[in-house]
Amino acid sequence: MQTILGAGGSIGVELAKILPAFTDDIRLVSRTPQKINAGDELFAADITDATAVDKAVSGSEVVYLTVGFPYRLKIWEERWPVTMRNVIDACKKYNARLVFFDNVYMYDRDHLHHMTEETPVRPTSKKGAIRQQIADMLMDEVKQGKLTALIARSADFTNGKSSVLHQLVTDNLVKGKRANWLAHANKVHNFTFVADAANGTAILGNTSDAFNQVWHLPTDQSKLTGRQWIELIAKALNAKPRYSTLSTTMLGLLGIFMPVLKEIKEMTYQYDRDYFFDSSKFNRRFSYTPVTPDEAVKLLLQELQH
Repeated sequence: MQTILGAGGSIGVELAKILPAFTDDIRLVSRTPQKINAGDELFAADITDATAVDKAVSGSEVVYLTVGFPYRLKIWEERWPVTMRNVIDACKKYNARLVFFDNVYMYDRDHLHHMTEETPVRPTSKKGAIRQQIADMLMDEVKQGKLTALIARSADFTNGKSSVLHQLVTDNLVKGKRANWLAHANKVHNFTFVADAANGTAILGNTSDAFNQVWHLPTDQSKLTGRQWIELIAKALNAKPRYSTLSTTMLGLLGIFMPVLKEIKEMTYQYDRDYFFDSSKFNRRFSYTPVTPDEAVKLLLQELQH
């Protein structure tokens, strides 16, 4: 049995599509799970509830923690540590291997220009501090030999309704509006395509010697700037690559009317400097070629037409 906790999010859905290549015994867990494959077992649960998580994990060989809580600091503070504790305890009890889908928020902002699995951890945002806390909880159990687990990290997503690239660029250009970018549009920023992230997560979860370490999920290594991403998407849409740059001050003001921008404000340091996510460890180990920016944009537009 392979179980996805947080099966309703963009990664959970894509992961469920890929897992049949590895197993025909899949359990999807969320508040209101929906089948992706005909044989999926559905399990409705609140993963902040320890008893529910225990039941959801029971009988699992591999557990994928791919949950995405609403992008609000207060919710993250309340739910993430509790959830990680619940999942760790259940995986230890049933001797299940744990795959935690993570991001890069805990990395030292002075090292974003070239992020590897060895990049120093020094969060400078409140959300980053929470990500460090839960990653440490997991790896501490691994170091003590009490848990078999791995951390699969992704850069920002190219696609998916909740991605910054979609919300600030694609969605605006589709509507004939000016695109937005955060901080500086001439800084490098690479993105992970959701299907690549899910594919990488499935591969890692089914590779026994991949556990007890951190992996960067497959991400194209092109060094496009924000402006180049806008131009690429605009060209595909036959739109003009017009854009505005949102400063932290503007985000603070706009956040009064759009709460998500208020939440993004503390993360703008990821856009005022080069941001390059290196997945060469994964690419080499599994001979994997990630989706290129051109391909990603074509696939992104195909998604929007469905």
